[in-house]
Amino acid sequence: MAALQAAPEPGDPKATLERFEARVRQIRRTWPGVQLVVAPEQYLSAPPPLLEETEEAVLGSAVDVPGPLTRRLGGLARETGLWLVPGTVYERADGGGVHNTALAFSPGGELVAAYRKIFPWQPVEPSRPGRTFSCFDIPGLVRIGLAICYDGAFPEVGRQLAWMGAEVVIQPTLTSTVDREAEIVLSRANAIANQFYVVNLNSSAPAGVGRSVIVDPEGTVRVETGSSDVVITDVLDLDAVTRVRRHGAYGLNRLWEQLSRRGQDIPLPAYGGRFVPPPVDDGARTPEPVEEVDRDGDGLARR
Repeated sequence: MAALQAAPEPGDPKATLERFEARVRQIRRTWPGVQLVVAPEQYLSAPPPLLEETEEAVLGSAVDVPGPLTRRLGGLARETGLWLVPGTVYERADGGGVHNTALAFSPGGELVAAYRKIFPWQPVEPSRPGRTFSCFDIPGLVRIGLAICYDGAFPEVGRQLAWMGAEVVIQPTLTSTVDREAEIVLSRANAIANQFYVVNLNSSAPAGVGRSVIVDPEGTVRVETGSSDVVITDVLDLDAVTRVRRHGAYGLNRLWEQLSRRGQDIPLPAYGGRFVPPPVDDGARTPEPVEEVDRDGDGLARR
């Protein structure tokens, strides 16, 4: 994978999109083995600095999903043959307002996921919360869960994505504040507790403070950047997820397996009474498609 720790052109989504397209094409030429490219939160919306963002600016940069922007991004994915998670955009919401929505595209140009941030950074962030968790499959290889920035502060998000079968969580982020160290701690904690990879990609200066991280299923930080523009490249060993879940982190701690085995016997009001074990994973890289439905009106997508 390749992840762009980059800053947008503030207030200029058109120029930012063109720069993103050029970078993705250059990544395709430079690293032929790359399969997935990721961008930060709100990168393509090109917001102004935190204290200068107005409601008018937010509404003015909002787009329809699907719409012209998603068609153009789908065309870029098809042209380059890449999976794309181009960060998030402000999506026009029904009845007014916006959602903060992460997008994912297949190499065929299909919009395979559109995840609305469930936990906006209140009271600062103007977007309306989503209600449904989202994963998508790279067939025969991996199931990827989507989270956005402040979602990482809520362990329920990572746990739900792991229950849905995620082995990697991509978490586009836009943090320009002093709490970046806490976000890195949370990325490691979520990776350890759920035994999956976390790709927490922040914007570079001046939009954000950088310090993007890739954390493995045992909580080890494989990559941590500085604050400047950088293309992060890494190879995610998906067999490590299977190994850690089967034999335990460091050969010791089978957290996810133990929760699945014991959780159903323990009263857990936060899980609606009892923890429901996920479907058995035989270690094969052929996960079934996720049916994202909200059967009980509680915001939880279930297979």
